[in-house]
Amino acid sequence: MPTTVHFATNRIVNGPPEAVGSYTSDMISPTKPEDATYGTAFVDNSNLTADTVGAITSIPDIRKGGFSQGAIDDLADGGRNLLVFIHGFANSFENAITRAAFNCEWLAASGVAAADTAVIAFSWPSLGQIITPPFPSSSYHRDQTSAGQSGVHVMTFFANLLPILTTARADGRRRFLLAHSMGNWALKAAVESWFAHGNGDAPLFDEALLAAADEIHNSFDFKPFGRLSALDRLSRRISVYYSHVDMVLGLSEFLNGSKRLGQDGPHDRSNTTRFPPTIYRMVDCSGFRDYNIDFQGSHQYYRRSPGVRTDLASTMAEGANA
Repeated sequence: MPTTVHFATNRIVNGPPEAVGSYTSDMISPTKPEDATYGTAFVDNSNLTADTVGAITSIPDIRKGGFSQGAIDDLADGGRNLLVFIHGFANSFENAITRAAFNCEWLAASGVAAADTAVIAFSWPSLGQIITPPFPSSSYHRDQTSAGQSGVHVMTFFANLLPILTTARADGRRRFLLAHSMGNWALKAAVESWFAHGNGDAPLFDEALLAAADEIHNSFDFKPFGRLSALDRLSRRISVYYSHVDMVLGLSEFLNGSKRLGQDGPHDRSNTTRFPPTIYRMVDCSGFRDYNIDFQGSHQYYRRSPGVRTDLASTMAEGANA
């Protein structure tokens, strides 16, 4: 059966919104988040064994500015937990949606009931290209700029999700956020925007899973709500997955001139006063050798390493009855 992915995107849609090729790498106006496109995509032929993400077969139920009633009803039904996914660098619209479906499927395949989720993706306007001249800073910094400028759009996406997440919480369902790579750069912009716009604390997520975060390593130091420092006001717990052997983040450190959150966790991570274990989990993935550690693979351990996937699924089950 096809995998259902509900989504929002701040990409400009140039053509029929039902067509995958209409979703460009250009961004809607930061002052008009109501122009964001919300829809539902069906993804077929994901193959977990072959590590292939499948393809979008149709994109029905599209509207501007918020979820359709059909999407809201679907997310409110079925008793499943909810997974919100923000993709990383070099993901086209189709990459982002099919990756969301793939993540949903392998988590469900873990056999952990709490990890069997409905998935909602946010696709910010990455170029979808790993290399553009001059190598590799052109495409990287263009994506980084787009992710950072998506803050108000992701914030509005969170605000539109809030009633859905609140209903899920009242039903005893858990709510997860999974941000990979440069998706954490978009996330930090959204957290800043949330509080800069006067929004208060909100129980959006039970767990924020930050995987291979391409964000500065001292992101949690910018109190009261700079960068990711106020994420704990939107999520009951935060799990930071990092790896010393992440070669992509090594390149990112060089390009940015600063250490990344996904390399060795946050600055001063061993300080339990600063990072109470009840709120922050630090997960060192450096020792996992159960996947192909090539350049790109070293950055994809959250889904390629069976050991890390097991940890993610188990984490999603923790506190299920809280």
